[in-house]
Amino acid sequence: MKTTFSGWRYLWRSEDIRRKLLFTLLILAIYRVAANVPAPGVNFEILRAFRAQSAGGGNFLDFLDLLSGGTVSNFSLLSMGVYPYITAQIILQLLIPIIPALQRRMQEDPREGRHWMERWTYYLAVPMAALSSIGQINIFNSLSINSSIGQPILNFGFDAERWLPSLAVLTAMTAGTMFAIWLGELISEFGIRGQGLSLVIFAGIVARMPFNLARLLADVETRWFMLAFTIIVIILTVFAIVYVQQGRRNVPVMYPGRRMGNRMSMPVKGTLPLMVNLAGMIPLIFASAILQFPAIIASYFLGSDNPTIKSLATSVQNFFNATTGTSNWGYWTLYFLMVVVFTFFYTSVLFDQQNYGENLKRVGATIPGVHSGEPTQKYLSAVQRRITLPGAVFLGVVAAMPFVLSLVLQALGLGAASSAAGLFLVSSSGLLIVVGVVRDTFMNIDAELKLHGYQDSLLVR
Repeated sequence: MKTTFSGWRYLWRSEDIRRKLLFTLLILAIYRVAANVPAPGVNFEILRAFRAQSAGGGNFLDFLDLLSGGTVSNFSLLSMGVYPYITAQIILQLLIPIIPALQRRMQEDPREGRHWMERWTYYLAVPMAALSSIGQINIFNSLSINSSIGQPILNFGFDAERWLPSLAVLTAMTAGTMFAIWLGELISEFGIRGQGLSLVIFAGIVARMPFNLARLLADVETRWFMLAFTIIVIILTVFAIVYVQQGRRNVPVMYPGRRMGNRMSMPVKGTLPLMVNLAGMIPLIFASAILQFPAIIASYFLGSDNPTIKSLATSVQNFFNATTGTSNWGYWTLYFLMVVVFTFFYTSVLFDQQNYGENLKRVGATIPGVHSGEPTQKYLSAVQRRITLPGAVFLGVVAAMPFVLSLVLQALGLGAASSAAGLFLVSSSGLLIVVGVVRDTFMNIDAELKLHGYQDSLLVR
């Protein structure tokens, strides 16, 4: 009798795979413990009062706290997570096609070029983390200007009396970011390969979901409707994410035959799969990071004595507030357009770096009806741009989904519950990351199982 067995049955039988999984879980547990270590210079009584006053209010703090796993509202050492590293990585990737010397370095020796890029990503992540710390502290203090509870972060400034405690806060928060990056690298090296930073971000998002669910169920009148509505939206969003992420355009490729003695084998037909969403969630992260800068800069001028400057700074911060409600359609429109534009731009940068035209020419492969070399690269670039359009629009819709859901809830007469639509940002942008990380992790584990000989097969009993 033949019975189908899955390689996943042998997940814990392989000592090497079991050790990697346990090591990954241990590092993630350490990360979550470290995420609750507070930064120095914080008045916790004022911070608790500030969090209680702003809880569920849909202010800019909720947006900053979204993908951090609650580390922002707790003002943890890991408040920035690994996002400064990701931002530094994106900046260097965007600089490669702009600076000819960097482009030549990556093309002449790709392996050495990757090492150079990894090294300078670490170097650039340090000032990015320090700048993000300054902006985050200023946003905390600026949001409490109009409040009577005081500022949560005390003694922050760069005058003669406060520069030393301020330097201690920035150093501690920058070190926390680098510690989180180091934990991610440990996972990539000794745990699930290549998934370290993604799993760190994943842990932050998942850790925040129980708190969001509690907030969702806090309203007695609408809790069951909002719960059903959330489940339906999550199911539909997951289905759409998986469908788009699995989307491919298979371009036919003819590989040359091989010579075996005096005989020449026939050419082999193959395909080159081009992804609909090659950029992944990077455009969402990059667009949201850029849209935070105006609010951060405006926060420096909220305490100005000049009423015109103060009014202008308040207007700028209100416009670039991701959670001010359904009236802020300008921000969400700009967010949608930036995600679409960044998707095209980042896909173009990644695709040009892969240089399919020269690589296919090097192995003698051709696309029927297209000359090899540069014409092949131009043809594939045109195909990639066409299939990127639905992927870019999809990412833009995912980015703007909280605003759309707020409009839907308001149209249903649930204006009081529309603030809960901020929770759907986790299940749209955040859920895109969660689904992508889970899918990639399962693929890596499946590859490890096959590498150890545990393949799906028909075994005879």
